[in-house]
Amino acid sequence: MTVMQHVSSFGDYVQPFQIEAPGLRGRLVRLGPAVDAVLTPHHYPAPVAAMLAEALAMSAVLASGLKYDGVFTVQVQGDGPLGLMIVDVTSDGGMRGYARFDAERLRASGAEPENPVPRLLGAGHMAFTVDQGPNTDRYQGITALEGATLGDCAHAYFRQSEQMETAMALCASDMTAPGANPRAAALMIQRLPAPAAFEPEAEDDWRRAVILMSSVNPAELLDVALGPADILYRLFHQDGVRVYRQRPLRHQCRCSRDKVERTLRAFAEPEVRAMAEEDRLSVTCEFCMSTFVFEEHDLDALWS
Repeated sequence: MTVMQHVSSFGDYVQPFQIEAPGLRGRLVRLGPAVDAVLTPHHYPAPVAAMLAEALAMSAVLASGLKYDGVFTVQVQGDGPLGLMIVDVTSDGGMRGYARFDAERLRASGAEPENPVPRLLGAGHMAFTVDQGPNTDRYQGITALEGATLGDCAHAYFRQSEQMETAMALCASDMTAPGANPRAAALMIQRLPAPAAFEPEAEDDWRRAVILMSSVNPAELLDVALGPADILYRLFHQDGVRVYRQRPLRHQCRCSRDKVERTLRAFAEPEVRAMAEEDRLSVTCEFCMSTFVFEEHDLDALWS
């Protein structure tokens, strides 16, 4: 689901909210500079860029509903032309992501925007991981890629997990428009299990909220002239909507020369030296494309 729009800026944030009458909670995510920072160094083809932009928005809106101190990671893997996408979000709002694809197979897949998951990703799975560091248990959830869009796949996961009912809308800007600023957005509402005595009324409230949320279109979600409160009021004003303080998001890659050095030391010295060309080893971060160069004396120092 894409829309073309020419604007100069678009914020990176999570807007939490609550729909008062039925007592549902939700989050609206809008990403601009963060999407641009992730996509620009890689020069992805438009279909890959759009899919990764939606994955960034989806990851941010899912992470915003969790209580964790560490890194939330979404990994989408399939047997199609777009074989892998990885996005992670730190508990303080730092985001990064990248995609791996087969250019020849991507060209052969055509340019149709319909059914992007089966057409680009094929058969595979989507994994959600929460890593809170050493000496803690890692949480992981996995779901098959079922549906035409990433949003469909996320819905399938929540249906299988049976933790809470969830509805989500995802969109990204038109990545084929020359000079356009890439953007993405995600809108999600959730409800906790209702007491049995109030279940019929709660079901009606939930269905109405999902219908209202489904009425929003990509142009509205990506319109810089519409603030988050404007969008939420348009959708849910009849039931009352309360907005809370925004949480900022930002692009932030966690690579560093120190981390690369620690990784290299984990290998045997002959293996590392065999990877060098003319006594120089270059290591490029797949996320941000930063390159760290190690001359011969730098390699000597790793094991000195």
